Amino acid sequence: MINTTVIGLGAMGAGMAGNLHRAGMLAAAWNRTPARGEAAAREHGFRHTPQLQAAVQCADLVITSVSADEDLLDMTLTIAPLLQAGNVVVDTSTVAIETARRAAEIYEAHGVHFLDAPVSGGREGAENGSLVMMVGGDTRVLEQIMPALEAISRKVVHMGPVGSGQATKAVNQIMVAGINHAVTEALAFAQHQDLDMARVIEAVGGGAAGNWFLEHRGQSMCEGRYEPGFKLALHHKDLKICQDILAREHKQLPMVEMTLVLYERLIQAGHGDEDISALFRSKKALLED
Repeated sequence: MINTTVIGLGAMGAGMAGNLHRAGMLAAAWNRTPARGEAAAREHGFRHTPQLQAAVQCADLVITSVSADEDLLDMTLTIAPLLQAGNVVVDTSTVAIETARRAAEIYEAHGVHFLDAPVSGGREGAENGSLVMMVGGDTRVLEQIMPALEAISRKVVHMGPVGSGQATKAVNQIMVAGINHAVTEALAFAQHQDLDMARVIEAVGGGAAGNWFLEHRGQSMCEGRYEPGFKLALHHKDLKICQDILAREHKQLPMVEMTLVLYERLIQAGHGDEDISALFRSKKALLED
């Protein structure tokens, strides 16, 4: 049994902690904002540990889940000295490749193994244990902790050295942007044609155009509901990482650039905390008289 601590109990971390708890492998769970951590613990049935030091020192494996590069580096600097040599840290955040490599260097100085393992699957995937993990780091370390990762994911793919996980997640986020554009624009067109939207989704979802996003977000966006499974502002942050990677080589990709422009308009209009399917708002506006 792998004693595992989860640090960061937002939409993703809380779901992962809940699955680890049900698998009998959750040693502790901690969140920077105690009230939010306690609420997540009540919702998912585990116990929130109020003291960070106590949370990390009872674990063989620490899983971190934060929102931004600065948060990851701050957390890394804080908990690295608290761990024992040979412990493992798996970061499931989406950050820059350089940030993942810097975190690895900090942990390595303390004899701690680090894997960058961003995930795909959104809140639903975190809660039902069906995340896909893209892992960078030592394969031997990965094999050592696989029982814990299997409790929170349906697929774990080793991509190469540290940083490879984040590079693969960048690929994922660009593809998600394209799917978002295709589905929201097509459904905006269908709605403009006064079609029965439920039947449209049933018809096209059963053919070559069928996809997860259409199945899980199609009806809600047509009804004007944008409860976040994956917040638009977070996808914007992830695509900025992709843009920065390209900018170092003086390159651009039109899908990345177009999505950032539209997301920024939506964020300015107060929709940043909505699901990425809120892009439907922009597509509908293009067809309005």
